[in-house]
Amino acid sequence: MGLSAEKLRGDLDSLAAREPRLALELARIGYPEPRIRQRGYKTMLRTIVGQQVSVAAAASMWCKLEAELGPDFTPACLLTRDYDSLRACGLSRQKQGYARSLCELVAAGEVDFDSLPASDEEAIALLTRIKGIGRWSAEIYLLFAEGRADIWPAGDLAVQEGVKRLLGLEERPAEKATRQLAEPWSPQRGAMAIFTWHFYANPAL
Repeated sequence: MGLSAEKLRGDLDSLAAREPRLALELARIGYPEPRIRQRGYKTMLRTIVGQQVSVAAAASMWCKLEAELGPDFTPACLLTRDYDSLRACGLSRQKQGYARSLCELVAAGEVDFDSLPASDEEAIALLTRIKGIGRWSAEIYLLFAEGRADIWPAGDLAVQEGVKRLLGLEERPAEKATRQLAEPWSPQRGAMAIFTWHFYANPAL
């Protein structure tokens, strides 16, 4: 599961001890809530379902998919459905391709969500073999579902904007610069990522 509230607070306190700007903002807006998702292929499938649609639309599609496949469906259940059955659940041809890629890899034992590689980079490389899953989606899964403490989704625009504001930069850093700026925060970059989302979204800003 994702980083617990206790782990999140502990990591942020450790970071704040060496990052004065973070200490100031923690005192001002407080700690973020944990972001925890269930481990397993269904969480990745929900990511695929939710790509480029609203939260409400994604929830509706997921409900229809569960009604079609059953609440305890397996990858094999989805693979037996034809195009029209999945289209009726709201899945476009592209999303069906991504969903089938995920389910085929899981069914074949090539991606095992119960034993992903311990190395973050190796786990990201494995997850991005799934069609439609890029580095950002893989990183979000590893942070929210596995609670990997040093995951840093540097390609996320809110993370980039949060780093800009936190460090008082004139411009939002690009992905490469965002990754470099976070190197001193290792091995607790996951907590910092969650804080940057909290910081970016805080209405007090």
